[in-house]
Amino acid sequence: MKVVKFIICLLFGLMFINAGLNKFLNYLPVPKMDDAHLKVMEAFMRVSWLMPLVGTIEIIGGLLFIIPKYRALGALVILPVATGVLAHNITYEPTPGIAIALVLFVINLWIIADNWKKYLPMVSSDQNKELG
Repeated sequence: MKVVKFIICLLFGLMFINAGLNKFLNYLPVPKMDDAHLKVMEAFMRVSWLMPLVGTIEIIGGLLFIIPKYRALGALVILPVATGVLAHNITYEPTPGIAIALVLFVINLWIIADNWKKYLPMVSSDQNKELG
């Protein structure tokens, strides 16, 4: 099971690294878009720092996700992007993209659930007492 988990996490991480690198190098073909989808993408491109930021988060999150020691952190780093990918596919590309987006989102949630104990110190009541 440990090997299967590593392979799934490796593929997950590589997919996000690839998506992040594409935001800088533009090597993947651009799919056909309807007018609404095209307007959204044009708006994203007008905010000049948005795509480089998302690409950087995808690359860092993907790398962290691959390394078992840092996987719990990588899962949190990549969660907002995975959520955005899922929301985007539900809204603009329900047929071709939703399956992959949903699988990636579920893998992300699985790794978060699998590492739940690592997150508990961030929200434990002992730390809250120290801050108060």
